[in-house]
Amino acid sequence: MSDFLELSRTCSIGLLAIDPQDDMDSFNLQAEETGYQFVVTPISKPSFKKVLNEEKSINEIDHDNWKDRPVFDRNDLFITSAAWSHRTIGLLASWIQLDSTNSEIRLCSELALKQEVDWACHISLSGVIFPSLPNGCLSNTARTINSIVKTMTYPFLVRVPLTDRQDIQGNLSWKKWNRFRTLTESNPKISVALELTLELPDDEQLLDMWLAEPVKTLIVPAEIFVENAKGYPVLPKSHQLFIQKLMEKMKPDIVVTYPNQKIHELATPTSYSQYIRYLNQKLPPSTELEQSMAGYHDYLQAPLQPLMDNLENQTYEVFEKDPIKYQQYEQAVYRALLDRVEHGSDYVTTIMVVGAGRGPLVNCCLRASEKSERNVHIYALEKNSNAFVTLQTVKAEKWGDKVTLVFADMRKWNPPTKCDILVSELLGSFGDNELSPECLDGAQKFIKVGGISIPASYTAYAAPLASTRLFNNVGTYKDFERFETPYVVLFQQVCELAPSKALWDFEHPNQTGNIALHGGNPLNNLHNKRYSKVEFTIDNDTVMHGIAGYFESVLYKDVIISIRPETHSPNMFSWFPIYFPIRSPVQIPRGSTVTLEFWRLTDTIKVWYEWTVSVAGVNGEEMTVLPIHNVDGRSYYVGL
Repeated sequence: MSDFLELSRTCSIGLLAIDPQDDMDSFNLQAEETGYQFVVTPISKPSFKKVLNEEKSINEIDHDNWKDRPVFDRNDLFITSAAWSHRTIGLLASWIQLDSTNSEIRLCSELALKQEVDWACHISLSGVIFPSLPNGCLSNTARTINSIVKTMTYPFLVRVPLTDRQDIQGNLSWKKWNRFRTLTESNPKISVALELTLELPDDEQLLDMWLAEPVKTLIVPAEIFVENAKGYPVLPKSHQLFIQKLMEKMKPDIVVTYPNQKIHELATPTSYSQYIRYLNQKLPPSTELEQSMAGYHDYLQAPLQPLMDNLENQTYEVFEKDPIKYQQYEQAVYRALLDRVEHGSDYVTTIMVVGAGRGPLVNCCLRASEKSERNVHIYALEKNSNAFVTLQTVKAEKWGDKVTLVFADMRKWNPPTKCDILVSELLGSFGDNELSPECLDGAQKFIKVGGISIPASYTAYAAPLASTRLFNNVGTYKDFERFETPYVVLFQQVCELAPSKALWDFEHPNQTGNIALHGGNPLNNLHNKRYSKVEFTIDNDTVMHGIAGYFESVLYKDVIISIRPETHSPNMFSWFPIYFPIRSPVQIPRGSTVTLEFWRLTDTIKVWYEWTVSVAGVNGEEMTVLPIHNVDGRSYYVGL
């Protein structure tokens, strides 16, 4: 029900029937009149349990006939028609025992579940909710549900309590769900109906772990509400914050219950839904920037290939809308001009903008010149023939003689003079993944001795990541190569399992590779290879679905730009994080050490990354080792 427009921040609110409802018309009308968009109610009556035949109330022949061709007696159904199916989610029978040690009960439970689901499909219910996962063994439950959902086109939800009463400060409930999810191979047709509990764990990460799970519905029992000073039902602050985080990240349907007996003095049939709607409306308003990016959440995008492909005009246009990036670049050039040239000097600073695109960095340099009251002359170098036409137009209409245009590849151009400041915006989401090192190696011969490169350096960061949604998004392609391809992603339904750590960095001008000894051009690209190994201690039992990648760049001295969560440049949107998938989810016990190993490799025609993950237990024992991904760039590379 909540799979409507991504731009919407409104969650649908439904009513869960505490008592089974014989009169579905009255129940739905009452729910509609009191502001509920849908209802949740049992599909079958308790009398349907007779098919287990525990009391031998059905003779053997009739029971065999039912097992051969299951059919409902109309009197065993609460939902007898499709009249309200568009606004009804069905609760599957709570007495079903798919992992019973009794083979007959196990078989009849499986048949009864299929029968209920078949009926729900026939009348086109909006979804079904499986009542609870069994304690102990749940293999047959997983196998049966995995088989049933194969042909389903509507949501199959598994009801999971947020915490286990025996382990409030732990994650037993999540571990049970995780075991079930693992047995079903993270089947994308199976989602979570997460039931809020009276007590929440103190550890914030135990809550955030649910952000990486397929939570489609949140159940909020009336019993967890408390009375405020005026006697009205409200939720404790911790519950409010968690619900609003889910609303913000997941946009789940919210299901509330209305108690049989009044438990809050001034509560009315609408009190609980009105309060949930109030929380929904209290979400911070979306900024224009957030609205423009709404459709990109958890959407897999291939990283740019700037040397192999010319960027389209629309791509330039999107990047140029980022005011923060260009403010920082302008500040860096401004500071560099102040440091290099005395005020009042008639010295003309030569600036070369390499990879000028449609000219935003040129504009930054001109503004910095005006603000610092320093004279500059700018060379704007661009290899994209289409973008170069735009540069010619801007020069004719705005820049004039202050700017010299050059149509060339920076790695091959021989400049008529050298520059004081070299400016580029060649960074990718991982810092070096759009070949900034290789491009600037070829361009650094333009720089005078003691000259400046902006950026001066950049560092790649990585962190272990949980996200069922991203893992399933990659899996939908059913293609081995997709699990060895990094993607640029605006993260939403994810949980970073530990803060990111630095892998490697690049500095410019590059002092490695003996570039100057070879006439200003590197003899080969061996000096741009990298290897790094970083370790993370994981605080809770969890599962890992991939690796998050970020970068942090020093433009000039203390002027930086960053997409690391810890140091992210506020409101900068030119770069989304990069996601490195792994072929299979990795189970991580509490206290384990996750080791990420990364390689940046190169030959004469391409650059590529390889990566692997290993897990060691609390005592150092090796538990998991994944194969090295993307060997020799077989699935993904960036062309030189």
